[in-house]
Amino acid sequence: MYENIRYSLNNLKNNKLFELAVVSVIIISALEIGAKTFSLPDGAMSFTNILDVFITVFFLFEISIRFITDEDKKNFFKKGWNIFDTLVVAVSLLPINDSEMALLARLVRVFRVLRMVSVVPELRVLINSLIKALPQLGYVILLMFIIFYIYAAFGSFIFKDINPELWGDIAISMLTLFRIMTFEDWTDIQYETMEVYPMSWIFYLTFIFFTAFAFLNMVIGIVVNVMEDEHAKVRQEKEAADNTPTIEDLHKEIQELKQLIKEQGKGQGKEQG
Repeated sequence: MYENIRYSLNNLKNNKLFELAVVSVIIISALEIGAKTFSLPDGAMSFTNILDVFITVFFLFEISIRFITDEDKKNFFKKGWNIFDTLVVAVSLLPINDSEMALLARLVRVFRVLRMVSVVPELRVLINSLIKALPQLGYVILLMFIIFYIYAAFGSFIFKDINPELWGDIAISMLTLFRIMTFEDWTDIQYETMEVYPMSWIFYLTFIFFTAFAFLNMVIGIVVNVMEDEHAKVRQEKEAADNTPTIEDLHKEIQELKQLIKEQGKGQGKEQG
């Protein structure tokens, strides 16, 4: 009985229409959260409350299906995305009216949108790649901070008298350099210092080259390499899964064996007759 239910739920989980329904409900959930930020009439608020209950029940149903059909239930909650989805669904069950947890419940409902990442495999690969790239990116960020610090100290010493609001101390100078790196009206800052120091353009161009171009390409290169490794890992897991018999395959084999046993039983009955 349990295996039949599990088999049916597994077919439902792998059904493309069901996957599309999950994605659609996540999108509707995002729109519903956004709608509540506006001043709505009483009728619309009642509708959004009913819709919120439906979304919560649907997500509870979907996470239950994933748990029941998972072949390794002991390690189900050892997977990060399963833990995240379960926490979002669990907190969504908290009442949000007249409760001290109302604000927390509303904030957690915002994270329903992130469930799109756990549902779409391609998005999971992107997030996993970014997370795994963080250790390598840490060294790039450290090197970038050193460059920022050196240029900020230089700018504070040289340009402080020109514009104390931008170069007053090293902290303000680092904020100014961040503005330059993001190309936010950086030419105005450059022309201001060039009126006093005509060759100061070298300061800005070298800083932009190191930060906006060189370090940005380093970051992109690291992320791309990690993404390639993640895609290769996903392909290997998919190939291994294709070679491993699924519940559907086992169910079909069992049905075929039962049919074969029945036919053999009928054949033996005829021979005895």
